[in-house]
Amino acid sequence: MACGGAFLGRVRICRRTRHRLPLESRSLSPGRSQTRTPQSEIMKAIIIAAGRGRRLMPTTADSPKCYAEIHGKRMLDHALDAFAGAGVTDVCFIGGYQIDKVRADYPRFTFRHNQDWENNNILLSLMHAEDLMDEGFICSYSDILFTSDVVKGVLHHPADIALSVDTQWLDRYQHRSQHPPDDAEKVIVSNGRVTRVHRGILPDEAYGEYTGIAKFTPAGAAKLREHFHQAREQFAGKPFREAVVFEKAYLILLLQQMIEAGIPMAHSDTPGHYMEVDTQEDFELARRHWLRA
Repeated sequence: MACGGAFLGRVRICRRTRHRLPLESRSLSPGRSQTRTPQSEIMKAIIIAAGRGRRLMPTTADSPKCYAEIHGKRMLDHALDAFAGAGVTDVCFIGGYQIDKVRADYPRFTFRHNQDWENNNILLSLMHAEDLMDEGFICSYSDILFTSDVVKGVLHHPADIALSVDTQWLDRYQHRSQHPPDDAEKVIVSNGRVTRVHRGILPDEAYGEYTGIAKFTPAGAAKLREHFHQAREQFAGKPFREAVVFEKAYLILLLQQMIEAGIPMAHSDTPGHYMEVDTQEDFELARRHWLRA
C-alpha cells in the first residue's frame, strides 16, 4: 500500500520524515485496566506465510510470495529489517508452499509447518504457532511492506491487543484496479478502540485499513487462544461468520468475533508507511514507489 505519505507526487515526503502517532491511536482508553507490557518483553514476530499467492503469478511460480523482490530485496527481508529496526529479532515463520526453500535460506528462524495450507487460511495458519504465544508476539502477513515505525507503533501501545491501521489507505487504492477497496480489511473505531474490522465496511465509513500487523501481549494472546478454541469447538467443519467453513476463515473473522464478545482492541495509526503486494499490479507499483533503503 502506500509508503509514509500519499502516493506518487508526495512520495518523497515519506523518505526522511518520522511521524508521531496521532494521540487517539495512543490512547489508554482500550487498556487502562490492562497490564502495560514494556517493549523489551515482546520480542517475537510471527510471520504468516503458508499460502502460495496465486494472484502474484508468475512471480510465485516456484517461490513463496514473500520472495518477490522489491529494489533487489525480498519482501521477507524488508519485513525482517522493519522488525529489527524496532528491536524484534526472534522470528517464527509459518510456512507451507515452498517451505523448504525458506528453511534453507533462513536457518535462524523458528519454523512451524502448515502442511494443509491449501485447505485452510490465515487464522488456522497463525495458530500453528500457538505454542509460541505465551510471552506475547507481533504477527504480520507476509505479502506486505512496512517500516520499523509501524512495528514500533503497535509495540509501544499499552493495550493488550493493538491493530496497526493505515489511515491513508484510500490514497493507495486510487492506483489499484485489480484489488478494489471492497477487498480491504477495513476498520471502524470509537474512543481509541476498534469496534469493527470487516471487508464489508463501506469505504466512506472506514477509519482506515488493517495492515495485517497486530500486537498481542501475554494477556492478549491468551484471549486470542481462548476465543480460537471456543470457535473451533463450535464451528469446525461448519460455516463460521463469512467463511464457508471455519478452516477457511481469515484472522479478521476471529478478531471481529472477539470484539463482539467485549474484548477491547486498540488501533495504532500509520499514515502510509505500508503497502500490500497482492497482485502483479501491486508488485509493479511497489517496485516504483516503495521506499529505497
